[in-house]
Amino acid sequence: MRYAFVGLGHRAQMYVDALLGEWSDTGEIAALCDPNRTRLSYHLDRIGRDVPCFAPEEFGAMLELADAVVVATVDATHARYVVAALDAGKDVVVEKPLCTTAEDCAAIADAAERGTGRLVVTFNYRYSPRNSAVRRLIADGAIGEVTSVHFDWSLDTIHGADYFRRWHRDKANSGGLLVHKSTHHFDLVNWWIDDAAASVYAQTSLRFYGAGNARARGLTDRPGRARDAPGLGTDPFLLDVSADPRLKALYLDAEHEDGYLRDQDVFGEGITIDDNMAVLVRYERGALLTYSLNAHAPAEGYRAVFNGTAGRLELDVVERAWTPPHAAIDPTASGKEHAAGASERLVLHRHWREPEEITIERGAGAHGGGDALLLDDVFRGPSDDPLARQAGYRAGVASVMIGVSAGRSAATGAPVALTAGGTRQAG
Repeated sequence: MRYAFVGLGHRAQMYVDALLGEWSDTGEIAALCDPNRTRLSYHLDRIGRDVPCFAPEEFGAMLELADAVVVATVDATHARYVVAALDAGKDVVVEKPLCTTAEDCAAIADAAERGTGRLVVTFNYRYSPRNSAVRRLIADGAIGEVTSVHFDWSLDTIHGADYFRRWHRDKANSGGLLVHKSTHHFDLVNWWIDDAAASVYAQTSLRFYGAGNARARGLTDRPGRARDAPGLGTDPFLLDVSADPRLKALYLDAEHEDGYLRDQDVFGEGITIDDNMAVLVRYERGALLTYSLNAHAPAEGYRAVFNGTAGRLELDVVERAWTPPHAAIDPTASGKEHAAGASERLVLHRHWREPEEITIERGAGAHGGGDALLLDDVFRGPSDDPLARQAGYRAGVASVMIGVSAGRSAATGAPVALTAGGTRQAG
């Protein structure tokens, strides 16, 4: 299988590494596409051989060299590459979110229906053992019919802050965190309870990041970016890109070509996304979801609670127990504390019985071995999986449409009903 890559930033790394490593027997990297020549050169050095390179406007020509395309570009550009690749009869592997608008969802769905290529959306959290265990218990009827779900996700000031210094800070690029990040979570709920959203109501706000909030808290004279800033080395919100060789090569050394700054100040101007979100979803079979996302928490993790006609299931996950102040200053340190204090606990409460703690079987590698399972599905093809973890375009569309509808509801103050053809304002 010949794989072409479009978009060579951080998100492409996992798939490039896979084809250069454990999954090298499944295919080869046949072409690269990115507007930045420095990033192209970085990947050529890693691949260790000449690979044809293309600019985005040459994407059509690149498709002639490929059987499949890995799309890891800025979210708002996914649809153009996905549709073109599907129309050319190519398989597509696309990073989540699938896209950022209802219109792009419709375009991708139409292309997937008329085309012959296979489309995979890489929802890697489905493969995490703890999340797979939840899916299995609910599917087996452990708590009966699901009546409601409470899902609370906290991003800390390492992970959460990073969205406010990158291209994600502009809603036109990312769709906001309700699309870029929360569609990951909405997909989990859709998959866990095997149902589709019927209506969405949401409220959002920007309360922590951004220039206005900084001024309100007396934070003045903020730098536009971290590089050469007086506080670099002491201010935990200033990211020292030069401290990480990979980030330096991909972004700092490449910024002279396109002007993209990877280390913008999270308290600067130009932030158009929110950092606090609350969403209420009614599902077609009647289950209710209450969801919240906070992007400036002191710890990182999530809590998912499922109420059913026969009991209750509780999943508590601590991914990082605290955020060390040096983590942003030295990106190489941020992962070292990731496991410090990390924990996960899954408890089943059946009516009239004592609580039962469920053992979660973990594998080796990222996300409890889940990333390796995902890559197997991507590069070796889906197995006979009773949990149906591999996600296609329908799952991608379903998750994006909850995020898009939540954004619309937050903007208008009214609930939004989801229909087969998109969304409509309720009431």
